[in-house]
Amino acid sequence: MDEQLERIKAKLEQLRSSDPNNGLFGASTHKYRLNPTIPIDKIRKFELAHNVDLPSDYAAFLMNIGNGGAGPFYGLERLEDALFDDLDYKRPDALLNPAKPFLHTEAWNQTFKPTVNYEEDEEEYEKQRIEFEERYFDRQQMNGVIAICNFGCGVRLNLVVNGQEYGNIWTDDRSSDYGIHPSYELGNKDKISFLNWYELWLDKPLKERAGKSQKMRG
Repeated sequence: MDEQLERIKAKLEQLRSSDPNNGLFGASTHKYRLNPTIPIDKIRKFELAHNVDLPSDYAAFLMNIGNGGAGPFYGLERLEDALFDDLDYKRPDALLNPAKPFLHTEAWNQTFKPTVNYEEDEEEYEKQRIEFEERYFDRQQMNGVIAICNFGCGVRLNLVVNGQEYGNIWTDDRSSDYGIHPSYELGNKDKISFLNWYELWLDKPLKERAGKSQKMRG
C-alpha cells in the first residue's frame, strides 16, 4: 500500500503540472489542492461514533495524502462531511447510516409503474407516484456507506464501510433514474476499491496527455 500511496502522490503532482488551467472536469472546483491530512485518533473517533471500521486504504489516504480535496469529478469530500445524504445541500437532518449493512451486491433500480393513467385518475396517479418515490429514495437503500465524492446533478459516489461490498465504491444514481450500482464512471469494468479508483482517475488523463504529446512529436 505504501508504494501505491507514493505513486499516487507523484501522479497527482504530474497531473497538476500538466493541467495549469484546470481544464479537467471538476478541476476548476478542487484545483488539485488537498486538504491537510488527519491523524489516526481522529479516524478512530469517527469509527467509534458511527460503529464502523474504515477500509484501510481509505484511512491510509486520509492520514498520508489528504482529508478530501483533489479527486475524481468535483473532488473528494472531507471525512467530516461523509455522512451527508445530499452533497449539494448538506443538511444535518439528512444523514447516512453507515452502522447498518449495505443492502446491495448487484446493480439495483426500479421504475414507476402506476396502475392508472394520469388522465383517468389524477389523484390516484399522484398518490402512487409519491409512494413510489418514498420507497425509491428511501435513505435506507444507502445504509452502510459514507459519501466520498460529488459527481454533480445529485449523483453521489460512496465507499461501502459495512456489508458484503465492504471497501468498494458504489454510485447513488437515483437522481438520474439509474438506481444504485457499482462505480464504473472512470471506465472500470469490475468493482473497484478506493485507492485503485483514485489512481485510475489519475491514470486516464495522464495517458491521454502522453498520447497527445507523442502525436505532436511524431
